[in-house]
Amino acid sequence: MTRDIGFTAAAGDSGSELALKPYRRDICATYVMLTLTTAALVLAFRQLGGSLVHELAAHQWSIAIGQLAFMLVVALLLWGNFVYQLTRLGHVYRCATHRPALREDLERTYDDHAQPLAILVPSYKEEIGVVRCALLSAALQEYPGRRVALLIDDPPHPQHAGSIAALRALRELPHQLQALFDAATTDFVEAEHAYHSRRSRTGLIERQELDTLAHLYRQASYRVNQWRSVVNGRTAAGRLLMVRVLSPLAESHRLRSQQLASMTGCDLQRLAREYRRLATLFSVRFTLFERKRYENMSHEPNKAMNLNSYLALLGGRFNEIQRGAKWFLARAGEGPTSLTVPAAEFVITLDADSILMPGYALRLVHEMRLPGNERLAVVQTPYSSIPAARGSLEYVAGATTDIQYLIHQGFTAFGATFWVGANALLRVAALNDIRTHDRERGYPITRYIQDRTLIEDTESSIDLIERGWILHNYPERLAYSATPPDFGALLIQRRRWANGGLVILPKFIRHLLRELRWTKLTEAYFRCHYLASIAVVNLGLLLTVSFPFGDRVNSAWLPATALPYFVLYGRDLVRIGYRWRDLASVYALNLLLIPINLGGVFKSIQQSMTRKKLPFGRTPKVSNRTAAPALYLLAEYGMFLCWSLGAMRDLAAHRWTHAAFAAFNCAFLGWAIYSYIGWSATVEDLRSAWRNRLRSTVSADHLSQPPILSTGNTEWTTLEVAPTALDRARAA
Repeated sequence: MTRDIGFTAAAGDSGSELALKPYRRDICATYVMLTLTTAALVLAFRQLGGSLVHELAAHQWSIAIGQLAFMLVVALLLWGNFVYQLTRLGHVYRCATHRPALREDLERTYDDHAQPLAILVPSYKEEIGVVRCALLSAALQEYPGRRVALLIDDPPHPQHAGSIAALRALRELPHQLQALFDAATTDFVEAEHAYHSRRSRTGLIERQELDTLAHLYRQASYRVNQWRSVVNGRTAAGRLLMVRVLSPLAESHRLRSQQLASMTGCDLQRLAREYRRLATLFSVRFTLFERKRYENMSHEPNKAMNLNSYLALLGGRFNEIQRGAKWFLARAGEGPTSLTVPAAEFVITLDADSILMPGYALRLVHEMRLPGNERLAVVQTPYSSIPAARGSLEYVAGATTDIQYLIHQGFTAFGATFWVGANALLRVAALNDIRTHDRERGYPITRYIQDRTLIEDTESSIDLIERGWILHNYPERLAYSATPPDFGALLIQRRRWANGGLVILPKFIRHLLRELRWTKLTEAYFRCHYLASIAVVNLGLLLTVSFPFGDRVNSAWLPATALPYFVLYGRDLVRIGYRWRDLASVYALNLLLIPINLGGVFKSIQQSMTRKKLPFGRTPKVSNRTAAPALYLLAEYGMFLCWSLGAMRDLAAHRWTHAAFAAFNCAFLGWAIYSYIGWSATVEDLRSAWRNRLRSTVSADHLSQPPILSTGNTEWTTLEVAPTALDRARAA
């Protein structure tokens, strides 16, 4: 099975030794840094332990408890340090031993009967240009018989004029792209039919067939180049689509045209494969689905239930039924139907702000179909960030995302892969194995992906491994996703990421207790850290900066335990295209995210106590920028003030080491607030929050209906009315 063996590939194998050679420096550096970290840890804890024994002997219980707490915090922070270095080592070994499938093996898909593939793109109030890029990248996947379904989750009957126009444009987008691809594919489908007709009637002349294929590939290259005009190249997603998808595709078709034109002979199987490939290059079926139009489908406001609603329809035939003012979707018997959803063996889930490279489907489906991979449930390439302007918040936040790519690849080396939901290839049989049935508003619903938390893909990872399925990260960068461009939007994303890990952790621990084996310890080491790390790291860093634990806990070896981590982190930033100086920006951003991450953690604790799913608040736009909630802005400035006063208090008490540590972190936090939030944006957002609170208070006092803007989590809501005949005609 595809469970990476990482470290077993190098022993006694000359081929493996040759493969490892380009990576030897990184492998040696990681081993050296692991050794230094371990040595510094032993020396630091030896010194701290001696001090602790002295305090216990002197019956200084309060000081001893404080020192124990400090040592626990340091141990938890070092847990993350070791996880990073070990996953880095696993990633490097995987890069060294990775052997991509040969092109000839991949293209055998065109000889066989390809398994049906559905690409699902869930969308909620996304900009039309962003969705267009995602749909184009999905439609241009090199895989026969693919379907692309846009799952619109916007309220189906908005009242605001701008929302009405945006929804109408989104509904028309699949039809526009369908016309574009249909026009492109006609000549190639006719060419394939003509080839088979010639082959059955008169026989073939190889030279003529090769010239015909060369001409068709030139035509395909020209067609792809034409589509650059439908992409907005001024946006980051549009630029990436043109540079990494359209241009390489056009160039590959041109090069294949030249290759075919220069060939002197070709067997019949290769000819048939080339015609088949051409016929499927642009042959794709677009479809549109809106679950909220139907009363008996889930209306839960999250991406998981949007996907679940469509997954439950795979392989079914349905009719729309009107009962009063509401519409229902019911399974159909024999005869005509309103909606037919073909079955699929594999599905790709793709966020509406993400982009796939053209070979994503072909390579990952091939991985799924390899002998021994029958229990492989999820194959993915953890997404990389869409490039942004250097120095911007989007750029620095993207750097942290790109480092996470390396960590997730390392997880696979240790059998601890997690599903990362921005993109993934899923086996439908595995989804059926973890599905559950429930009722919502009195109607039966099916859940494949659990929606208890806002990190639904993480909990589904635990569900899959509980049933013996395997998850795998393919070691190439084949997917990219947008990074929030401003602090308010980044706050929404990172708070969502932080909400759920502690809720899921007990579920994984119960799984471990049921499967007590030594072989599970390594997996548990990494999985437990992944689920608890946001709480552990942010709370630990906040405590160590905010509270001096006394002079006895000061050890010169403690900074030495962190130095190897930062050296390797900076080295990895440079390897993936960033600069050494960006290490300081990343550190400053991580300090800025402490209140946000802890906000998500506290939501997890609240959810664990109340056992209720928490709605996720969406903040409104302010002057083309996402406004940040006042509570988090005040928390940032409050933390800066607390650290500043703490540093001055340490100086007055002659706690020089902690004073320097607090001042260092305070300076980085202040720089992050200035650079990534800004004083003018802070004032604007605080004023906006105050006006909204006053407006909602007045509305609550004087209006009988609920306000448009909720004061609880500043989430925009809209009224929903029954669909009209005109609405149904437009949707069709």
